[in-house]
Amino acid sequence: MATTNGDADVIVVGGGLAGLATAAYLARAGRSVQLFERSSALGGRALTQSKGGFDFNLGPHALYRKGQGAAILAELGVSFHGAPPAVGGGYAVQDGRKHTLPGGFVSLLTTGLLGLPGKLETARLLGSLASFDPTPWQGVSVREWLERSVRHSSVRALLQALVRVSTYANDPARQSAGAALAQVQMALAGGVLYLDGGWQTLVDGLRRTAAAAGVGIVTGARVAAVEHDGAVRGVRLDDGTWFPAAAVVVAAGPTEAAALVAGDHGALHRWAREAVPVKAACLDVGLRRLPAARALFALGIDRPLYLSVHSAVARLAPADAATVHVAKYLPSDGANDPEADRQELEALLDLVQPGWRAVVVEQRFLPSMTVYHALVTAAAGGVAGRPGPVVPDIRGLYVVGDWVGGDGLLVDASLASARRAAELIGREAAAARAAAA
Repeated sequence: MATTNGDADVIVVGGGLAGLATAAYLARAGRSVQLFERSSALGGRALTQSKGGFDFNLGPHALYRKGQGAAILAELGVSFHGAPPAVGGGYAVQDGRKHTLPGGFVSLLTTGLLGLPGKLETARLLGSLASFDPTPWQGVSVREWLERSVRHSSVRALLQALVRVSTYANDPARQSAGAALAQVQMALAGGVLYLDGGWQTLVDGLRRTAAAAGVGIVTGARVAAVEHDGAVRGVRLDDGTWFPAAAVVVAAGPTEAAALVAGDHGALHRWAREAVPVKAACLDVGLRRLPAARALFALGIDRPLYLSVHSAVARLAPADAATVHVAKYLPSDGANDPEADRQELEALLDLVQPGWRAVVVEQRFLPSMTVYHALVTAAAGGVAGRPGPVVPDIRGLYVVGDWVGGDGLLVDASLASARRAAELIGREAAAARAAAA
């Protein structure tokens, strides 16, 4: 016989950024909240690992300064410190050669990446992007938009690289142009921050906020199932313990969320089948020093590659040392070769930081890291076609995360969906109280 424990208005399954934020919002609104995290540590993919004095995020992480994520963290009282990477001095890599990455008028004029016609078209497109309305393009793919809107192939390649670095995705045939261009607009308008101490600072800040609001947080506790009879009744842990609740929020990917509900039908299972995960191969290295002190950023143009020295502006390495993140944006069809990918990432380091192998102190290779759980596709109509937070066929069940809701991408989507789910649960509770009265 399974034992029953506790009494909570809401149970949150998952202790990443979305789960912690949801719990904090709910508890601040007066709900009693219990959060379960299956691993021994909170944070999920926002964990930061420290090795030999180097702080490694799980691949390259950047917080968009004008995104909803930054605004929501401030709303919850979570402080963070960091700085934007330098705008100039980056490289565009094409055909194995370094060119000046166009980051402004002067660099656009001087780069060898583009001919004069391409430079003129790039200047026109980037100049008009601030006033561009991406809404009509939500249901059009990035590839189709490029073919219809950009004349020169060299400019199409550059814009596709900007889409990749802004959205972390490498699937122009399916990716929504409207969603991608909105992200590029935000990147160009406000830039990003690399965070001192890594994203662990956000995890720790949200944990403190949630705990101070009264959230019960349990780590090392795996939820095996969400119990329901058309309406949520509670959750059952791996050890058989049952926790009753009228509402459950699952802060996990669509596949993990669907696995908590018995059967292979309903909205959750459909969402899991339709989701296209966005992945990257990541090589994170700690160097005793930078061989090329001014080479801080590189973006692949003909190859989906990225390199950035995050410690150039954020406290992530010992004095005079460097934390460097190198990544390859993987195709959504999963057709990649991990060993070949690692060699390609090391070759990019050889090009940008020659001699790095002689000064490497720490390194970590992640062959297929999930960046976010579902590509925003043109076929679904862009961000408006994303699911949740309400799971329509199970009353009281909600999902949050980077694949949920109609706002933003990446952590912006995670935290926006958290706030939205908390609002909806509050409305449902208020309606129930009014009906009872």
